[in-house]
Amino acid sequence: MGGPFNLFDREFKRAVPNYIFQSLAATGTTLVVMLLFDIVAHAAIVAALGSTAFIIFAMPHSTTAQPRRVIGGHMVGLLVGTISYFTLVFPQAGNGPWAREFVFVAAGALSVGLSIFIMVATNTEHPPAAGTALGLVAHGWEYQRFVLVLGATLNIVSGPPRAQASALGPVLRF
Repeated sequence: MGGPFNLFDREFKRAVPNYIFQSLAATGTTLVVMLLFDIVAHAAIVAALGSTAFIIFAMPHSTTAQPRRVIGGHMVGLLVGTISYFTLVFPQAGNGPWAREFVFVAAGALSVGLSIFIMVATNTEHPPAAGTALGLVAHGWEYQRFVLVLGATLNIVSGPPRAQASALGPVLRF
């Protein structure tokens, strides 16, 4: 049973308890985030935070799982999304529907590109955080959204400590 197309991880049988722990921890954290957000109205932000939970719990030793990158990346996403919303989308409220639609789409794309640029420049690369910027443009800015994204990010980061993940042994490949 070898080759490049194995369906299951080679360590799966030996690591089942660890995989179950990771999945349950990510499920619990995601549940808390989803309870804080209206999942339908905030789909882009919830998706970004769900992706962050995957990285933290399934790949805790990954470069993008480092607290600096997770917190810093989402802070960049929050900042860029807020600036994009207030400078590009919000002022267009009185214009015609075609102008609003174009500005809205352009602001979303710009928020993703600009957040990526700033994350790379500040060494806070965290791919899901670009979705945070897009979510703020797509759903509008509210201070509650800002606080909840920050709180959810801190909650996710406070998931399984790296030492705990390391103690799970070489079974977990990160």
